[in-house]
Amino acid sequence: MKQALDTRTKLLTKSPWPLMIELSIPAVLGMVVVGLYNMMDSIFVGQMVGDVQMGAISVSYPLTLINAGSAAMLGVGSASVLSRAIGKKDENTIKKIMGNLVAMVLLLSVIYTVVGMVFTRQLLSLTGASDNILNYAEKYLRIIFAGSLFVNFFQSANMVIRGEGQLKKAMTIIASGAILNIILDPIFIFCFKWGMMGAAVATVIGQVVTAILAVWYIVHMKTVKPSRKDFALQWNICGRMLLLGITSFLSQISLVAAMAAINNMLRKYGAQDPIFKQEQYAQIPMAVVGIVMKFFQIVISIVVGMAAGCIPIIGYNMGAEKKLRVKELFTKLLVAEALVGAVALVLAEGFPHQLIAIFGAKNESVYYTEFAIKAFRIYLCMMILACVNKACFIFLQAVGKALSSTMLSMFREVVFGVGFALLLPVFFGLDGVLYSMPVSDILTFIISAIIIVKTYKELNTKGAQSI
Repeated sequence: MKQALDTRTKLLTKSPWPLMIELSIPAVLGMVVVGLYNMMDSIFVGQMVGDVQMGAISVSYPLTLINAGSAAMLGVGSASVLSRAIGKKDENTIKKIMGNLVAMVLLLSVIYTVVGMVFTRQLLSLTGASDNILNYAEKYLRIIFAGSLFVNFFQSANMVIRGEGQLKKAMTIIASGAILNIILDPIFIFCFKWGMMGAAVATVIGQVVTAILAVWYIVHMKTVKPSRKDFALQWNICGRMLLLGITSFLSQISLVAAMAAINNMLRKYGAQDPIFKQEQYAQIPMAVVGIVMKFFQIVISIVVGMAAGCIPIIGYNMGAEKKLRVKELFTKLLVAEALVGAVALVLAEGFPHQLIAIFGAKNESVYYTEFAIKAFRIYLCMMILACVNKACFIFLQAVGKALSSTMLSMFREVVFGVGFALLLPVFFGLDGVLYSMPVSDILTFIISAIIIVKTYKELNTKGAQSI
């Protein structure tokens, strides 16, 4: 346990600001790398294939978040419990957490693979796939679902490795697969002429390699050595992990619902638009918003990475009952996340043309470009609030306030996200779809602010009581 004790001492004593930077940078890079899988597929397909295939990847993207949601649920939940257990030096619980994590990943991955591959077409219909892109999307998504086991395992294991405090190793493992994906994308798309199917195969191969490396690391972990009995599912362990991680899952699943609603509204009201109702321009709204969402997800990946990097610090210090130190970290995290949002806002508002060019827009019509610029500037105008909201979700999970985190996330994605995506187009047409996100972020921030104030009051004590 020497390494664990060294990590524990650092997390409990080092100044919060440099400690947060040290742990967050690898976590941020790791999260961004995960986001690069789908983004690189989109870039290569957009540059080299066309907007129909680009639309196919866009409607497929929400469903790829189901795997990401389960991985985040298990990973965040286990990382939070693990960091607290290490903070308390509870070695027996540490072993059980690892064993139960592996067992649950295997179980859920089998379910997702079977359901995803059998009902691919039906699921895509829910996300707004139209006839001209449905066949492309179906072939792409079946391959992606075939890799469910690998993506679930490496993302969950990566969270646990970060929860142990090994952020650099976690980043290295996850980056290796993404780099391989970037290398293989043009080879499979160009050289083998597999089109978007090649992008899907490259993604799965990258995930397989990352999963293998994660297995190797876990087998050789010095601080966690689970025995065979630790792999038996135990409700007291699984329940705590699921409870603390359920927000991440619901956040991803509700995002699927929000994106499905958005895609369907884009298809419905695009068909009523004088320009986009024409067959040659019909795919533009869905393809464009897909690009905007990918930029948004990269920014959110940075935000989540920063917050996830703080989970070990928060968990260790909550376990050691150092709540004032947790409060200080929360303050610095909120400021840092707001700055990320400010940078993203400048990019979205000031350089939308350059952003869409990355995805092949230079070869598209003027209507494509005009709508894309408008989409970036309207859809992302409240990025600062969106980043603060997301940081608040994850922090609440880390301190054990799972219910507050879950409710806040559900309000953002389902009540506001889906609700306004369905409501505003009735009054504003296609532009109403774009207004739905900033309106949702404003209302969510009001609730977040109330919870933040309440959490500050609860942390503003040296007492040992639990929050």
